[in-house]
Amino acid sequence: MIDRYARDIMKKIWSPENRFQKWLAIEIAACEALCKLGLVPEPSLKNIKEKARFDIKRIDEIEQVTRHDVIAFTTCVAEYVGEDARYIHWGLTSSDILDTSFSLLLKESAEVILKDIDDFLAVLKDKALQYKDTAMIGRTHGIHAEPITFGLKLAVWYDEMKRHRRRMERARENISYGKISGAVGTFAYNPPFVEQHVCEKCGLKPAPISTQILQRDLHAEYFTTLALIGSSLDKFATEIRHLQRTEVSEASEFFSAGQKGSSAMPHKQNPILSENISGLARVLRGNALAAMENVALWHERDISHSSVERVIGPDSTTLLDFMLVRFTSLIKNLLVYPEKMTANMNLTRGIFFSQKLLLELTQRGMTRENAYRLMQKNALQAWSEQKDFVELVQGDPEVTRILAKEEIAASCDIRFFFRHVDEIDGTINIEVGYLNHPDQVELIPRAGDAIRLLNEAGFKTVVVTNQAGIARGLLKEELLPAIHQRLSALLDQEKARIDAYYYCPHHPEAAIEQYRIACQCRKPFPGLIRTAAADLGIDVARSSRPQRWGRGSYGHDRIWQN
Repeated sequence: MIDRYARDIMKKIWSPENRFQKWLAIEIAACEALCKLGLVPEPSLKNIKEKARFDIKRIDEIEQVTRHDVIAFTTCVAEYVGEDARYIHWGLTSSDILDTSFSLLLKESAEVILKDIDDFLAVLKDKALQYKDTAMIGRTHGIHAEPITFGLKLAVWYDEMKRHRRRMERARENISYGKISGAVGTFAYNPPFVEQHVCEKCGLKPAPISTQILQRDLHAEYFTTLALIGSSLDKFATEIRHLQRTEVSEASEFFSAGQKGSSAMPHKQNPILSENISGLARVLRGNALAAMENVALWHERDISHSSVERVIGPDSTTLLDFMLVRFTSLIKNLLVYPEKMTANMNLTRGIFFSQKLLLELTQRGMTRENAYRLMQKNALQAWSEQKDFVELVQGDPEVTRILAKEEIAASCDIRFFFRHVDEIDGTINIEVGYLNHPDQVELIPRAGDAIRLLNEAGFKTVVVTNQAGIARGLLKEELLPAIHQRLSALLDQEKARIDAYYYCPHHPEAAIEQYRIACQCRKPFPGLIRTAAADLGIDVARSSRPQRWGRGSYGHDRIWQN
């Protein structure tokens, strides 16, 4: 762990003081369990709780002799406790303490990282919506492709980070195990009750089965998750680095007053924050590989994993925390240059309309091969001779024989590429995750074809909730009145009101993945949006605009059908 890349919150988690404090808590919890079993006298337990403490300097001194950190620790504690210290570490092995405490440290670190991700998501969401309509060229293979918006680029990152949040939650859950099963995992000297008691006191789950150690696939998953998140940050940072290149100049890191870019060249403004993120991501990936190497240990355990974890535990968690906080600040203060985005988009003189015109020609009866040949010919000429692509196409008799010049001009409208931006960006406003507080309810303009159909019928008030949590017991029923009150307050601000709202109580996965919707309606009726539409008098089955809301992939009804 290098101070340059470590925040105080993580340094505190991985400090020797915190580590030894967790060792002591585990030892005392084991003594409590043994006392309940009648193996430790109550006066002895009381004495242990009152006197047990440690001195880091003294532990280091003892370890110089014992060359064993856990023995050095228990010896130090015994010096404070006295005779009753004979009950400390009763029937335990070092890994009972080391592995259980390591799980606690990784769990604490995961909590910090999840908070970091939430902060990053909030900034990404704001920026994605801010630049939702900021046109720029999309690039594939590094070459100009078709127009996108900068907001959509950020929305992709937002969605990716939401997936990472779920991965991090799983990693936290799967690392939250402890073990007090003894030297080879057989509970030979202490019954499983001791493990259960210790884990419960520490906020962990007892390992279903263990050897001398917790199995290292758990840790490999955790560190791989950190590396995956770091790899996405690397991806985002690499994009910023490209956009800041002198010949691109579409976005750049904030350059503060007094900042210097080069010791030799005073004019330099380098993307050092993004480069820093890319570099640290390599360390995370390397550490993930080391964690995988730790999975294959000899028999019931060897010690080859220990030295690795003393490095990658603090390093990977501390680095990812640092990277997330740094990149959040980077995006928050990112300088965006829409004029340069437009200028770069126009460098190719309209050749990004080639697919649009190709499809227009095929719709009029031309074979795809001929249409492709014509568009490629004109696009290559426009690029090589720096001529306007649309004008070249309008002057091509093979094209104008099918499409009039006015039709060609009308087809080459850049707004065509952005006509579904609202539907795509609508997902940004629909938070993946469970609603656990009324303040998380928010209004959105639309959420896909289903809402648009309701809006066309005259019901303009649209709100989003996440009632799916009820089905999983994650949203308490008693919150519903408060949620309803929150919705009403939001709608009052928009000079509208809500009488009730709809949710999908029986299909939580569908609700998460395909939108959680509530809409203005005439009476309370929980159910699928199909029922909501019927209640509003919309004949979905005979709609003039056939839509499909889902494909039954979660086992629920097909709602929008022909």
